[in-house]
Amino acid sequence: MLATLASLPALSQKTFDITVANDYSKNKQSVPVVIGLKEYGISVKSATVTDGGKEIPCQLDDINQDGEFDELCFITDINKKSSKQFTVTLYEEGTPRTYEPQVYVEMLLSNKKVKESNKQNLYISELTVDNGTNPYWCLHHHGAAFENDMVAYRIYFDHRQTVDIYGKYKKRLELKETQFYPDNTQKATGYGDDVLWVGSTLGLGTLRGWDGKQPTMLENVDKRSQKIIARGPIRTIVEVKDKGWTPQGMTHPIDMTALYTLYAGRRECSIDVTFNKPAKGYSFSTGIINVKNSTEYSDKKGLRGCWGTDWPVSAKDSAGHKRETVGLGIYIPSEYIVSEEPANKDNYAYVIATGSDKLHYKITFCSDNETFGYHSDKEWYNFLKEWKEDIEHPVRIVKQ
Repeated sequence: MLATLASLPALSQKTFDITVANDYSKNKQSVPVVIGLKEYGISVKSATVTDGGKEIPCQLDDINQDGEFDELCFITDINKKSSKQFTVTLYEEGTPRTYEPQVYVEMLLSNKKVKESNKQNLYISELTVDNGTNPYWCLHHHGAAFENDMVAYRIYFDHRQTVDIYGKYKKRLELKETQFYPDNTQKATGYGDDVLWVGSTLGLGTLRGWDGKQPTMLENVDKRSQKIIARGPIRTIVEVKDKGWTPQGMTHPIDMTALYTLYAGRRECSIDVTFNKPAKGYSFSTGIINVKNSTEYSDKKGLRGCWGTDWPVSAKDSAGHKRETVGLGIYIPSEYIVSEEPANKDNYAYVIATGSDKLHYKITFCSDNETFGYHSDKEWYNFLKEWKEDIEHPVRIVKQ
C-alpha cells in the first residue's frame, strides 16, 4: 500500500501572493483584479483566493476559447493610499469552485410555441450567421443580455449591433425571471424594465463605422456572431464578432472582435475591441443617443453624458409603458479620439480611430427608477466625473 501511494503523482499546485495597491486619494469599491495564468506553466483546473485567510469568490475564464483557463479574476474594496494582500492557489485538478452568482447572462432562440415573453426556454451559448442573414427576430430580446444587481444590458444581433439597457428599482438579479420583458405582475412587484428607445441611434456606446459625415451600420459583413464567453459568478463576458467587415468607403475588409465585460458591483460595461490587423486608416464612431429633451455634459477629453426623459419603446408600442428618465455616460481614452461631434437629433457622437489592432472604452448608465442611484442631471454628472477619475487611477497589482 505504501509503495502504491508513493507512486501516485502529487497534486500539482502553485501558491503565490498578490498585492493590490491603491495609490489614489479616494477609496475604491468593487475593484476587478485580473491575473493572467499562462506565465505559471500549469494547466489550471481550479483555484482559490483568500483575503486575510478567508476565501473570497473568484472566477476562472477561457477568454480565447482554446480549452484552457487563461485568466483568474476576483473583486475587492480597497481604501485610499493603502494596499491589500491576497493568496492565490492554482490547481491542476478539480473543477472551478461554486459561489453565489452576482451576475447573469443569457441568449435564447425565440420559441413560437411559448406565448409568454418571460418564459422562453431555448437557451443557447453562441450563434453565427452568414452575410444576408438577420437573426434579430429569431433571438429572444434580440441578442445576448447580461446583468449585475444594479444594471442590465443587451446587444442587438443585427447590422446595428446596438447596446440597449434595462433599468431596475431594486438591487437584485432579474433577467432570469423577466427575460428583459417583465409581465404586469412582475412590474407591480417592483421588477425593472426596458428604459430606453434606441432605434437606429448609437444607443449606449454602440461601435459603428464612419463615412466622413455620420455613423454607418455594420453592413457588408461575411459572418457575424455572438457568444457567451463567461457566465459568472462575478463577471460576464459576451463576444461580438464581425468577420470580413468592409466599412462604407473602405475597399479592404477587416475582422473585428468586441468583448463586452460586466463585473459585479459596477455600473459600467467595458468594451475591448481587437482587429485581425492594425486598423490604421479605418474610421469608427461611437457615442450615446440624444435622449429627448436631454441635457448634456462633456469634459471635451473623452467623457460625455446626458440626462433625459422619453418613451422607452416606439409610439405604437407605448401601451403599458411610462416615460423613463435615464442618465447615460461614455468614457473614451483620449488617444482614440479624432473628434467630438456636435449633438444632432439622434446622437452625441465621437469619431474614433486606432493605429494598432486594439481599441477600448467604457459605457455606463442609471435609471431614475433606482432606489439606490441618481435622480438629477447634477448628481449624474458628478458621478461621471468621479467615474473617470476612478478609471484613470487604476490599482497596481504586484505578484510576489
